[in-house]
Amino acid sequence: MRSYESTSIVPKDDRMQSPPVNTQEDGLPASRRHFAVAVVVIGTTMGVLDGSIANVALPTISRELHTDAASSVWVVNAYQAISAMLLLPFAALGDVIGYRRVYAAGIALFTVGSLLCALSPTLLLLVLSRVLQGIGGAAIMSIAPALMRTIFPSRMLGVAVGISALTVASSSAAGPTIGGAILAVAPWPWLFAINVPLGLFDSIFATRALPGATGKGGRYDFPSALLSVPALALGILGLDGFTRRLPLGWIALMLAGCAGLGIAFFTRQRKLADPMLPLELFAVPRFSLAVATSFCSFIAQGLAFVALPFLLQGADGFSAFQSGLLFTPWPLSIAVVAPIAGRLADRISPARLSTAGLAILAVGLACLALLPPHPHPADVIWRGIVCGLGFGFFQAPNNREILGSAPRTRSGAASGILATVRVGGQTFGAALVALALGTSAAAGADGSSAMLAGPAHFAIGVSALIAAVACAVSSTRLRPGFASAAGAAPG
Repeated sequence: MRSYESTSIVPKDDRMQSPPVNTQEDGLPASRRHFAVAVVVIGTTMGVLDGSIANVALPTISRELHTDAASSVWVVNAYQAISAMLLLPFAALGDVIGYRRVYAAGIALFTVGSLLCALSPTLLLLVLSRVLQGIGGAAIMSIAPALMRTIFPSRMLGVAVGISALTVASSSAAGPTIGGAILAVAPWPWLFAINVPLGLFDSIFATRALPGATGKGGRYDFPSALLSVPALALGILGLDGFTRRLPLGWIALMLAGCAGLGIAFFTRQRKLADPMLPLELFAVPRFSLAVATSFCSFIAQGLAFVALPFLLQGADGFSAFQSGLLFTPWPLSIAVVAPIAGRLADRISPARLSTAGLAILAVGLACLALLPPHPHPADVIWRGIVCGLGFGFFQAPNNREILGSAPRTRSGAASGILATVRVGGQTFGAALVALALGTSAAAGADGSSAMLAGPAHFAIGVSALIAAVACAVSSTRLRPGFASAAGAAPG
């Protein structure tokens, strides 16, 4: 199988060369490799899973903590938002001080945050605990792809990338299903408490099983981190201001601050020899289009995953456990299809597979938006299968396109961008659901109110529209001569 990162279509120059990192070029011995992979997979699964595991519990949390539906969405949004802000800074920190150190610290923070979430008696404390959990999750998710590269020998790089992609896709989609299963036998704090024993296991063995490669050393680029983090924070808070009906002047001020800090961040990246975000990658059409479509697909997924529990439990009368089960076909379809799509991408254009997958996803989301009142479970299940098939056929080939169109010296940055796009898209999608719920006069304190059906249907309809737009953008990659014009990778 051809490596995902075996080719480069960007001319090499002095600016594109990063200082070498002291890694084990041949990977770990086979006797240690499987244990190291298990440690990374467990950490990645927890980090990604907690971005969506609480979705099905939002109506219950809203009711038991006596808060409104729009505010309860911040149980999801706080975790995803802080993760999105810190992925790139943590990836850069791993390059400087070593991947294992950042990963081990992330696991420890994530475990402590999980325990505090389980013990939180109010929504405010729960959201603050989710912030701490999100800091740890960002460290885990930003470093995991780089760790997999040091675990496997270079000849097995495709295997490493495939395991990472399948772990992320399955964990992201399986969150509501696992959350529903836990809620069937235990109260909502166990959604977070279950992480504690797994986190302790990973913390103990991370320093023993993972490669101990040191970083490249040098100074960490704190100014870039100090620009990027508040820029994203102000953007998310500005969007949330609409849901809380803040004065327009405050919202405009936050969004203006986001824009100003963002411009300063990008200006700084252009001047650095080794930037935190290499903007040269986005000059490659294959890379930039793949990133844009990935961002849109995760917005669509985030919208659907947060809105569906309110629709199924509020308007349609399903329990949290039942709504979790109704999510199951989505991750199962991804788990079945993603490996097949990845292998097909060796022989068929990844752009064609990705575009077809987005088309199927848009159809599936449109069908979910058109669910009749009080649907039969089968009506929900087959629609979830269509969404899972589409997302699975899109994500694996598109990830290959992102990684394969970046030069090998920028593979770590490409992985960081991939993670940031995923979490950022899901965060933006969740914020849009909060906007839909918060601006609805019916979105009262009772998160199970049947009157939430209208905003939930609307949010899912928007997700279908976004997926359709992403499909149209992706289809531009199918133009005759695009591959050669974009600098198609040889062989």
